[in-house]
Amino acid sequence: MNSQQKIILVGNPNVGKSVIFGFLTGAYATVSNYPGTTVSLSKGETKLGDRTCEVIDTPGVNSLIPMSEDEAVTRNLLLAENGIIIQVADAKNLSRALPLTFQLMELEIPFVFVINMCDEAAKNGIKIDAKKLEEILGVPVVTTVATRGLGLPQLQEKMASAQISSYSLKYSGVFSEALKEIAAEIPDTVVGKRACASMLLSGDRTVVERLKKVLAPEAKTKIESLCRKVAAQFAEPVSFLMGRERLAQGQIILNRVLSAQKKERSFFQFLNRWTMHPFLGLVVLAGVLEIVYLFVGKFGAGIAVDFIEKGIFGKYISPGSVWLVDRIFSEAHPITRFFHDALVGPYGLITMGLSYGFAIVLPIVTTFFIAFSLMEDSGYLPRLAVMVNRCFKWMGLNGKAVLPMVLGLGCDTMATLTTRILETKKQRVIVTLLLALAVPCSAQLGVLLGMFGKMPVWTFWVWLSVIIGIMFFVGFASNKILKGEPNAFVMEIPPLRIPQFGNVAKKTLSRLEWYVKEAVPLFLLGTFILFLLDAVHVLGVLQRAASPLVVTILGLPKEAANAFLIGFLRRDYGATGFFDMFNHGQLNVMQALVALVVITLFIPCVANVFMIVKEHGGRTALKMVSFIFPFAFLVGGILRWILK
Repeated sequence: MNSQQKIILVGNPNVGKSVIFGFLTGAYATVSNYPGTTVSLSKGETKLGDRTCEVIDTPGVNSLIPMSEDEAVTRNLLLAENGIIIQVADAKNLSRALPLTFQLMELEIPFVFVINMCDEAAKNGIKIDAKKLEEILGVPVVTTVATRGLGLPQLQEKMASAQISSYSLKYSGVFSEALKEIAAEIPDTVVGKRACASMLLSGDRTVVERLKKVLAPEAKTKIESLCRKVAAQFAEPVSFLMGRERLAQGQIILNRVLSAQKKERSFFQFLNRWTMHPFLGLVVLAGVLEIVYLFVGKFGAGIAVDFIEKGIFGKYISPGSVWLVDRIFSEAHPITRFFHDALVGPYGLITMGLSYGFAIVLPIVTTFFIAFSLMEDSGYLPRLAVMVNRCFKWMGLNGKAVLPMVLGLGCDTMATLTTRILETKKQRVIVTLLLALAVPCSAQLGVLLGMFGKMPVWTFWVWLSVIIGIMFFVGFASNKILKGEPNAFVMEIPPLRIPQFGNVAKKTLSRLEWYVKEAVPLFLLGTFILFLLDAVHVLGVLQRAASPLVVTILGLPKEAANAFLIGFLRRDYGATGFFDMFNHGQLNVMQALVALVVITLFIPCVANVFMIVKEHGGRTALKMVSFIFPFAFLVGGILRWILK
């Protein structure tokens, strides 16, 4: 195995590849896009004997016949790289893993088969004879419980004995003969000739493009003729028929290696059904929202913010900074006064920028990131997606649209990228618009929950009802205006699990690192822009220009214009401005509620606007921005009128 340089992790979605990747690579990992795509790959290093190897964590796939950009990236990587494959499978669902296993075998690349989540399989009454499976497949088989570290040292040992599978997959007569003829036309220099032949016969024409440099013109013509000849014999697609044969052979193997044992009944099995029940699911959702509200809104925005803002910053950092800057810039000179005010003035980088970024927002987003990671690690988020799938159909979207919407609660910019998983342009445009309009990112949502923690409970439910109502109204209207047909929804639902402390901690720290590196600098930039506007007396002009909107329509004090102005840079920064105004008694409950509704429906952050331009073009982005801005103020004005 000394010739091997790369270790590629492959498997279906939600089988625990990332946990195994973390074990193999330790703390070191980089994330980058696969060339020419938006699909991210995690890369790290591990030791294989005395050799350092690169480890690549690929997106979850169900087949090497690509139906999505994720599957295309994984397939292309496997065809391009000469290394060891580690296939990770869910012990509870080996019938889904084995068809992929057969395709990996055809690549003729050494690999190790990992059966993960064995503890969950045992609870479901599934017993797996791993030794027997190893004999059948002819490759090392390892059983693991990755979240608890069980079996992972054995995996590291068996990687050195990875080998090409000795199992021979037998297709039916027509397919078998066609595969032999196609493989004969492919040069011996191509690795995985049988895999390429299988992909070509299944109708994957992208393989022809990959092989065009090594295929003779007559060979290409013969292959295309063979594929057409086979396809003409069946009413159903060849890819479907070949997939069905792989599934059937997988079942034959499972009949030999699986046995049933007494099934454990647990609270999680009952909860698993409740979370997706039409009525009980709503009860569970309400309970989850209440817990998140108490943790983020009450603890994060209440106790933690008060401790840091009034204690650490109020008593030590801000007064100490003012004292130090007063002495450094003590002369009454215009330039000296400029630097003094830029640091510790009303719009100072320290007294406002750092105070907002670290004293107010940091404790809120920290608690929100913890809550979000817990929901993510427990497997609840996919269940939430299934629950709202019926509602999304009303907007002309299938259930896949839920995934970008849920990811938007983390970051709208990244979620806009993930709209590429949707099949039609209509769906991508609608979801992008809804993300920009009505889905607050984690930083903004954390501030909103923090502010609601200081307001009567009814205000949160009014805000939530308005935002959800607007989302469905705009989605429904967009569905009627834009042309296109909906698509089917297929989604993998992982089992409910007790979140692992280590995983939650890693995800939270990673997101906090993003916040400090990406969001805090923008907070400081926004503060400095406000300072410059104030220094050249433009801020007052903008306040007066915005007065008819802010004061007359929304009924807010003219100072609220500052929050909306900075909201152009980041919506969460605008929400933080209202949080600060409410804390200082500048907004009453009704005004605060109106302000939070408008800032939630406000122009998305600059990064998100640029992403919309990148994904849909400048004209579409301009149309969205031109609609969102007046619409947000219109909704705020109507809400103010209703509340009065």
